[in-house]
Order: sequence, then C-alpha cells, then structure tokens
Amino acid sequence: MDLERRNEELEELYLLEACFPEAEKLKRDNRFLSQWKHYIECDGSPDPSIAQEINTFITLWKEETNETLEEVIEKSKLVLNLIEKLKLILLETPLYDLQGKNIIQYQESILELQELLHLKFNRATEILLRQASTLADLDSGNMEKVIQDENVTLYIWANLKKNPRHRSIRFSETQTGFEIPRILATSDIALRLLHTHYDHVTPLSPVLTPSQEHISIVTDFVKEEVKSVQTAVSKDLQEENKQENESNSVHEEETKAEGQGDVEEQMCPVQEEPEATKYEMEMKLLSETVSAAQELLLENASEKPYFLEENEVDLCQFTTLGGVYHLDILELPPQCKPMKGWMIVEILKEGLQKYTYPPETTEDLEAENVFPPIEVTLEVHENVIFFENPMVARWDAEGKQWKTDGISNVSYKSEERLITFNLETFCPVTLIQDAHINMPYQSWELRPLDVNKVLLTITTVFTELQIQIKENLCMLASIKVNNKNHSSILEEKWMTPVSFIIALKKAGLNIFPTGHSHLYVVINYKHPSVEVKAYRQMALLSSAFAFCWSKWNTACDSKKTVFQVREHLLKEEPIRNPNWTLLMFSGDRAQSLKINESSDAFSEALKEETEFHSTLYHMVKDFASQEAMRAVRRSNCQFVDSVCHMLLSTRLLSYS
Repeated sequence: MDLERRNEELEELYLLEACFPEAEKLKRDNRFLSQWKHYIECDGSPDPSIAQEINTFITLWKEETNETLEEVIEKSKLVLNLIEKLKLILLETPLYDLQGKNIIQYQESILELQELLHLKFNRATEILLRQASTLADLDSGNMEKVIQDENVTLYIWANLKKNPRHRSIRFSETQTGFEIPRILATSDIALRLLHTHYDHVTPLSPVLTPSQEHISIVTDFVKEEVKSVQTAVSKDLQEENKQENESNSVHEEETKAEGQGDVEEQMCPVQEEPEATKYEMEMKLLSETVSAAQELLLENASEKPYFLEENEVDLCQFTTLGGVYHLDILELPPQCKPMKGWMIVEILKEGLQKYTYPPETTEDLEAENVFPPIEVTLEVHENVIFFENPMVARWDAEGKQWKTDGISNVSYKSEERLITFNLETFCPVTLIQDAHINMPYQSWELRPLDVNKVLLTITTVFTELQIQIKENLCMLASIKVNNKNHSSILEEKWMTPVSFIIALKKAGLNIFPTGHSHLYVVINYKHPSVEVKAYRQMALLSSAFAFCWSKWNTACDSKKTVFQVREHLLKEEPIRNPNWTLLMFSGDRAQSLKINESSDAFSEALKEETEFHSTLYHMVKDFASQEAMRAVRRSNCQFVDSVCHMLLSTRLLSYS
C-alpha cells in the first residue's frame, strides 16, 4: 500500500471522524442549556451544581423539625433527584471539563444530602415511636407499621406488651420479619427495617482523572498545532500587508479618494481568516482530547486499588444490588400520655437511641445462649436480577466496609424472592453478586434497524440483552434469562448512554467492564489504541453495515482484532444465512481474510482480489454499494457518538 494512498485515506477518515468533536460540542452546549432551563423554570428546587444554592437548601431543611415519615419520604424524592443529578454531572462531564475543586464540591454535596436524609428518617421514626401506644394493634397490643414508596419501604414494630412468647414477628401482607430471642421479647425496644432501594452506604467511587502522560501527550500535540497554525496565519498576514503596501505605494493618488471603502474591503478577509482558524483549532483540540479520553476509558489497572482485610467484600469484584436494608434495634422512647385534653410527651435531649445487642461486655459465660443471633427474612427487590443465589454482607461502620462475617445460615427461595439468614447484631445489610457474572460474553452483533438507529445484541452464559441506540439515547429492547423472555421495568425506556449504563448495573445486568475487571475475568486482551480505533470506525459504519463476533479474534495477538462485517441496508429482507466478510484490523491497517468462520485453522492470508487499506471505511468501500456509503456519510454525529460510547463501555473485542 503506497504512502500517498495511505495519507489520502487517513485524511478522509479524519474528516469523517469530525463527528466526534461535533457531538462533544453538542453535549457541552446541552449541559449549558439544561442549566439555563433550570434557571428560567424557577420551580423552587436548587441547582445542585451551584454550591450556594445546594448549601442554602441543606441549611433550610436542617432547620425543619417535627416532620412525619410520610413528609420525609415525599421530600426524599427531591433529595434523591438532586443526588442523581450530581452523580450524572460527575459521570457525564468529560474529565477535561471538570475542575478538581468542582469534583470535591459535588462529592461533598452528595455526602451531605445522603447523611441529612438518613438523619431525617431517624427523627421521623422517633416522632412515630413516641405515639406507639396510641397506634397499638388491638390483637397483639404491639405497634406495627409498614410504609411503601417507590424509593423506600419502611417496617417498624414497637414492643409494648413485652410478651416473652411473642418472638416471631411477621409484618402484615408481607413475608418480611424476624425471629427474636427471649431477652428482646421482654425489653422496651422497637425494631426498624428501613429498606432504601438506593445505596447511600457504600463509599462513593473515586472520579478517574487522566494520567500526567495522557495530559502531556494531548497538551504537546495542541501546542504544536497552535504554533503551526499561528505561524501560517502570521505568514499570510505579512504577505497580505506586504502586497497592500506595494499596492498603496503605486496607487497612492488613486486611493486617497476612496481609501475608506478599500480599508473596509481589505479588513474583511484579514478578520475572517483568524476566526476560521480559531474554530479549526478548537475542533482539532476537542478531537484529540476526546480521542485521548476514549483511550483512557480502556486503560487496565495494574493492581487492585486497596488491600483487603479478612472477610471484607472486594467492591471491584462484587456489586451491591437491591439497595440497603438498614436493620436497627431501638430503645422505645417515652410514650405520649393524655392529660386534661392534652398529649404530654417527654422528649429526650439525646434523641433516638440504639439498643445495643448483644451487650458490649457480658460476664455470662453462656452469652451465645442468652444473646443468640437474630433470624431475619427479607424480600428481594423485584426489579433486580440475581443469576446465582445472592450473598449477604453487613456494613462495618468502624472500618467503613462491607463484610461477610457475623452472618450464618443463609437460604434463598428464588421463586418467592425471599432470603433468610442469622445476624449476630443488627446493622445495615445488603445483597451482593459477582459484578462479572456475565463476562466474558459468548457472542455479540451490531446491526442497523433504521436511519441512525441500531440494535446491539450481547449474549452471555445466563442472558441475552438487546439494546437499541438512536441519536443520543439507548433503550433495553428485550432480555432473555436462561433462554426465557424476562420482563424488566427498563424496557422501552429511552435514556442517555450514561444513565442507561447506571440503570442496567442497578438491575443486576452488568455488561460494562471497569479498569479492574481483567483481574477477575479471563479476557482476550486488545491494546487500547487498537480497540478505540476499531470502535470509532465501527460506529461510523453502523448506519449501513452489520458487525458480528468472530471466534478468530482470540487467535490473533493483542495488536490485532478480527470480526465479521456485511452490508445491511434497511430495505433488505432478513437473510437466514447472511454472507459475512471476515476482517482483520490493527488500528492502522485493515484487510479481508482468506479464511472464514468455519475454517479449520487461523491464517492471516489476504483474500484473493482484495487489498490492504488504512481504515475500515476504505476496506468496506471496496465491496459496498454506493447507497451504503451514502448512508454512512449522512449519519448523525450524536448517533455515531452514542454507538461508539456503548462499544467502548462494553469492550466487545476484549471481553468476548
């Protein structure tokens, strides 16, 4: 392949890939637009990205007292929305647009909102428990209350009768409950289970920042580009000034009469040139920055981020699912007493107090018999999928980590979605699943559905996911679990790529590797620069070409990828046995292979009557129709960017 043709192909690819900085510019504009929309709506809610507004909101809410549980739950919807907005800002805003001080500000605001929300639940619980005697059940004599909402489910039981035989507690119309020991059955206590469908206990993930190497590469490149452009502009201006001076000296008499008009005419091109080059420099900078950021997404960590203690849950390997179950044994506060038409209540200065079980110090040699573990039965969140029996973890408040000790006799009924276990002491618990249970993938396919719309199908050991992508949105089209259709609340809901990825992870459908995933999964490693180039060019072609997994991708080295491709125009009828072309791509060279998917052995031999190319675009151009290539050139920049984002997030070439 001669150098001249290579340069021409790379030049044409550069023009096509201008869609990526264009899409990034649109996203940046949309972020500013959403801030402006929030400002002009004046709906009373704060802008969480503005420190003054969010701090004022927190301060004012702290001053509100005597809120009931129902009022706190209603207010929590706004609080959770603010937290989600802040998390999205941290995830959606590119690292090069995020300042360190802003990252710290957003994370501190998230933590403050989380802590305040939990404090409000505690205060509202105290207010309710003061009235426990007036809300007692006529049959048992104890108080029981269940409050269900889209974000939380609250179970409260107050032991008013202290009946030693009443040790089995089941909340009405649910399977949730406890088996408590005699010592608790005869104590002034209340049991509270606050099931938050969100997780505000696990520490926030650190925001990845680009390494100095990445920053210096992009910075050096940009400096060179700016220098070369400035030199070129300077030469052009000097040449124009020189010609202008010569012209003025020859025609000095003529120009006196109409000098003003000529100056205006001559100034126009001089001003336009810097404006044009300024925009060109901006897009060049954005293009290189986006490319560097995409490559950073695929960087593999060399080791685990921290040393694990005994029984500590490795949050790089496991993920919490279904929210957090806050289990508390509380001291029953003084009860309201009617007196001459008034309700008199003693309010304790220290507020709601936890009941320590088992006691920190005990002289009883048979403490295990006196203070046995408490049996807990929980309902598993209906919108979460567990592909294997879930594991239970408890929160260690001192070590700020999830641990698996202190839990025994775990049993799970998958049909009823009930999990039962024994807990030595009450504390927040959660259910965990291997984050990589659906990795590596068994196969994948990306094919066009409509203009600027594709379907990505990923098949794993347990599930088959179909994801539709259009413009800047993604949607879960269908899901199969163990070859059976499975309904999900995420189906038919269009979301931005980042929101979509978060939603799938929360549902237990994690097909998104992290920088540490290769430490837990046997992968087919591909060099990040090769992967990025492949995904970018596949996204560019996805309007008119289908791509598919190939078994030979594992046979080539880390600097080469192999996959199948075929033209797929929308007017075509579905083909039962489509004719795929096998391509090998190394980032700077593409070729059609002589072998096919059913060949006996791998070979890099070039297919007859084909030639090498520098890009996938020019490779498929050799066998594609003009209509297909027109469809590629007409692709929407946001659509191409979204497809690329999903390919980068799933890392199909390394994890299948």
